[in-house]
Amino acid sequence: MSTQLALPLGLRDDATFDNFFLSTNQHCVSALRACASGEGYPFIYIWGQQGSGRSHLLQAACHLATQKNRSSVYVPLGTPELTPHILQNLEQMNLVCVDDIDAIAQDKQWEEALFHFYNNMRESGQTLLIAGRNPPQRLGLNLPDLVSRLAWGVVFQLHPLSDEDKLAALKLRADQRGFALTDEVGQFLLRRCPRDMIQLFALLETLDRASLQAQRKLTIPFVKTVLGV
Repeated sequence: MSTQLALPLGLRDDATFDNFFLSTNQHCVSALRACASGEGYPFIYIWGQQGSGRSHLLQAACHLATQKNRSSVYVPLGTPELTPHILQNLEQMNLVCVDDIDAIAQDKQWEEALFHFYNNMRESGQTLLIAGRNPPQRLGLNLPDLVSRLAWGVVFQLHPLSDEDKLAALKLRADQRGFALTDEVGQFLLRRCPRDMIQLFALLETLDRASLQAQRKLTIPFVKTVLGV
């Protein structure tokens, strides 16, 4: 069963492994798939810059775990209303995905709670995935024991996409949404719009809705009209 409704932020429906463009991150994604299925490492730490797909992959792991009839929970630490109490008894879950660990750096209560939770997950034999913007040693954590725990397991860096990869990722997302994105329009978006993949995917969704409403294909003149560029 899934406990997503117990948290203030659930899973995005489109956050799946199938629509994540792999590029040079194949080994990381394969390892996360195995974890979600209950066949991989007991602990993985992943890190990468904003827009690299950290949150997408953690949520994808939860979706896959649910498909495999495994209990899972996604804990986004960047959500202001969360308190360390949220970790209580989560070691009973088959898979726990803790996102945005950077958000609690130098918070003594949170750091100690995460340290004990890591140990509880290890003792329970369940799977823990944690993600942040930086490797464990550069998170700015004050608790040395927590840093060492995070570095104990397998650590993956999510490598940023090249422009060619970003275009391929946009075309993949467009195809999965049921419309065609030409190279010409995709390259226009990369030249004229924010290059962060989160923002690019949001723009793609906006364009998809606009094209459906206007019953028009995505051309550069139409894109300029919709985006005001």
